[in-house]
Amino acid sequence: MRPISTILQRGTSRRTAATALAVAVALAGLAGAPAGSSADPSLGALNRRLGSEQARQGHLEASLSGLGQLISSLSGQIALVQSRESAVRADLAGDRLRLALTTRALGAERRRLAILRAQLARARMVLARQLVSRYESDSPDLVDVVLEAHGFTDLLDRITYLGDAERQQQRVIAVTRVARARAAAGAAALARLAGAEQRLAQAAAVRAQALAGMNQLLEAKQATLAHAQAIQRAALNASRAASGAIRSQIARVEAQQAAAALAASSPITHGPAIGASGGWAVPYAIVLCESGGQNLPPNSAGASGYYQILPSTWRLFGGTGPAAYLASKAEQDAVASRIWNGGAGASNWVCAGIVGIH
Repeated sequence: MRPISTILQRGTSRRTAATALAVAVALAGLAGAPAGSSADPSLGALNRRLGSEQARQGHLEASLSGLGQLISSLSGQIALVQSRESAVRADLAGDRLRLALTTRALGAERRRLAILRAQLARARMVLARQLVSRYESDSPDLVDVVLEAHGFTDLLDRITYLGDAERQQQRVIAVTRVARARAAAGAAALARLAGAEQRLAQAAAVRAQALAGMNQLLEAKQATLAHAQAIQRAALNASRAASGAIRSQIARVEAQQAAAALAASSPITHGPAIGASGGWAVPYAIVLCESGGQNLPPNSAGASGYYQILPSTWRLFGGTGPAAYLASKAEQDAVASRIWNGGAGASNWVCAGIVGIH
């Protein structure tokens, strides 16, 4: 492509200049497209891409809204699980207390049963001895006792002894029966306590398992929720960033098309020339491509003003203030002239290459 200065000097027609600038706009659109993209850089294609991203954002926002409802529902479930967890903990504490009391009572009953069994063993031993002694010796006959007695006093003593012996034997029999009944009752009580201890232990184990299951459910739901939130928020942020980039491309293409329309509506030969005397410090075609001849605020890269100068470049070449668009046009002209440096600094403007000025 021939430099724009040559076109101006030879008086090329308005149609040729407009066509060249339109080609430059197309090249700028291609340059602004994401790397590896084969999409059409036209405004129609960019708007379709923007619409697609906005639709995707709508779906993501709807999904996030649904996720928010799930969060609210999950909060209710969490509260319910936590209340049940508190109840289970209280019941478990009660079960453990009852189990401790039952275990203590079981130990006491075992000791009591051991004592009763020892008493029963002694009673049985005494009764056995008495029965053996009675079996081995003849039963005393009342006539023999009377005949063998030495007087009335001896007779009374013998009769009293026989009565005492009979009563003692009956007491031993009664004690043995009571001891046997108590031992049987103690064994039954011990069996009941053992069963109660086993039931309480099983109940405590079941409640502990239920508590662990509730905690696992709560942790799993929280992890799933956090993961889903992170994924959808990342996707939404990425889509918004892509939309912002597409909007920047659309704005750039629209500015370039406006510049092309402006160049087509008026003879290029009437535009300002290079230098302060022509009204611009750089070729007018570059100004049209960069800003359309307007004092623009900072774009996404931070470039601003008539010449779209970056803040770092503005300060490097002596500009005052934080950004070019805040300075007067005269100061912007002076800084741009220093950057341009007779054409040596043309590479500082992307549009210089677009319009064919190197």
